[in-house]
Amino acid sequence: MSRNASLAAAVALAVASSPAFAEVQMFKGDLSGGAETPPSASKGVGSIAVTLDPKTRKISWKGYFVGLEGQELKAHFHGPAKAGEKAAPVLPVEALEETFQGSATLDAKQVKQLEDGQWYFNIHSAKHPEGELRGQLNRVR
Repeated sequence: MSRNASLAAAVALAVASSPAFAEVQMFKGDLSGGAETPPSASKGVGSIAVTLDPKTRKISWKGYFVGLEGQELKAHFHGPAKAGEKAAPVLPVEALEETFQGSATLDAKQVKQLEDGQWYFNIHSAKHPEGELRGQLNRVR
């Protein structure tokens, strides 16, 4: 192998394995009253899909909900918490309609928590101010 070919192969390997080429990660949360802590009796359902670009720490989300028992008051990502645990809100989300989307940039600690499955999404309503629907964010592989 010529010196130029060896150098080109080494550069290609270094570039391909660098963090700049980290793959976008996907997460999903199925929203239900039963996932709340404590569970709500809501028959509402929904879902949220989140993508994370580890290089830029940017997340984007799209979600929906139907059947809330009360008017939606606020929505948040919460963490760090495992399923069944409570945590403080870390990122507010505008979800005033049954379909919603948005994006934000996280700090390194928040990225790690999300990657470790320690974030959940919560919709609060007038009837259930502590939370009507919740979904733990799990990585989609």
